Amino acid sequence: MLEDIIKSRKEKLAVLQATGFDPYPATVKITHSIGEAVRSFALCSIFKKQISIAGRVLGLRDQGKLIFADLDDGTGRIQALLSGAKTDGFEIIKAALDIGDFLEISGILVKTKKGEKSVETRSARIIVKSLRPLPSEHFGIEDTETRLRKRYLELILNPETREMFRKKAVYWQTFREALCKSGFLEVETPVLEQTPGGAEAEPFKTHYNALDADFYLRISLEIALKKLLVGGYDKVFEIGRIFRNEGIDAEHLQDYTQLEFYWAYADYNDLMKFVEKLYKRVIKATCGSLKTEWKGHKIDWSSEWKTVDYFSVFKEKTGLDLNNATVADLINKAKEIDISVTPSLGKGRLIDLIFRKLIRSEMLQPVFLVKPPIEIEPLAKRVKEEKNKVLRFQIVACGSELGKGFSEANDPLDERMRFKEQMKLRELGDAEAQMLDEEFLEALEYGMPPAAGFGISERLFAVLMDKPVRETVFFPAMKNQNRND
Repeated sequence: MLEDIIKSRKEKLAVLQATGFDPYPATVKITHSIGEAVRSFALCSIFKKQISIAGRVLGLRDQGKLIFADLDDGTGRIQALLSGAKTDGFEIIKAALDIGDFLEISGILVKTKKGEKSVETRSARIIVKSLRPLPSEHFGIEDTETRLRKRYLELILNPETREMFRKKAVYWQTFREALCKSGFLEVETPVLEQTPGGAEAEPFKTHYNALDADFYLRISLEIALKKLLVGGYDKVFEIGRIFRNEGIDAEHLQDYTQLEFYWAYADYNDLMKFVEKLYKRVIKATCGSLKTEWKGHKIDWSSEWKTVDYFSVFKEKTGLDLNNATVADLINKAKEIDISVTPSLGKGRLIDLIFRKLIRSEMLQPVFLVKPPIEIEPLAKRVKEEKNKVLRFQIVACGSELGKGFSEANDPLDERMRFKEQMKLRELGDAEAQMLDEEFLEALEYGMPPAAGFGISERLFAVLMDKPVRETVFFPAMKNQNRND
């Protein structure tokens, strides 16, 4: 059936070419977008003028000497009226036009007897001949795998999906504008690194032929941006792709966009005040409101966010005091709540896994989760009075971490010791433990000013849209269709 349709369309293509029409011209003449044309109906004077528009045919009704074609160019939709009596090129259009083709028309704006906004077409030409049929606009694409793999088809048929991605552009643009207005400098740093760092994640590995050396795709933006603080910049940020070779689920992608910014001479208290205002600004611009919905829950971002102490809530929910809990205690608790335990799991990883499953999943309204144990954050500054805690906060809402910031560790000797603890975990088989980065430690030895740093990914946007994160990227990584398994 599909082969027959494609064959028929190729025959129509040949007819166009044989009659001297170019079905793929380089130049298109338009005077208005369709959205502009639709809005022009409010201006009486426009009805006397001829306009030219172009768009994809998404609806087609042939009534002999009259053809009704629904055109969409992404800015709006309008009906084209083509007639044998008034439209130049009518016969060739009638013989060759299909749903999915792109059509350029010139004519005047009219309203039909039913009040439908239309263009009475004086001339028309096919400017793109489509060779494959679109899915039914009514039924759309029901298979999720196909919808994500061929996202362009969903974008054609589903204005709501196009609107979601417009909102995503607003999301990142609002972050960018707010930071620039606050004096931050936007920078770019390398995607390929010899030593990945700044997060606990397994990296992708590649080979740099020109240097004959192995490199990694970055798992964070952090280390390079901190080196810029050493170099004398006091406020820097980057919005860029990072890559983590980990599992796919509703919250995780291997290839995604992250924002990180670093602020010299500020601490994590300054950061919390700044970030709360920043988030509210971004959420309002993206969603039009500070009240959103997630999995049937009403989320209120507008009120002042509460602060939750990590140690206190962990003890309340698990019965374990992290000031004296042993690895054996944590292993027993992990097994009790069905967390798979392996020898490579260190104390920090055990704490984090227990927290995520037992506590974080129940935290729906936005809060600042503060001062976690040092074992789970090797790059944050220690709490002065409590050396087993660090000056870090997470923004937690909808059962997920939606941003993380801290007062940055800048003591090179302390940082070296923490990296060595991470390397011990790697030797035990923890592929996500951080590597010892001599170049970064050398930079710290020259002196990095006291600073606060923050990171936020597109996960927040997915939560605001109440969708799994891969539903909110254009072309998520998919399994190879040609694989036999």
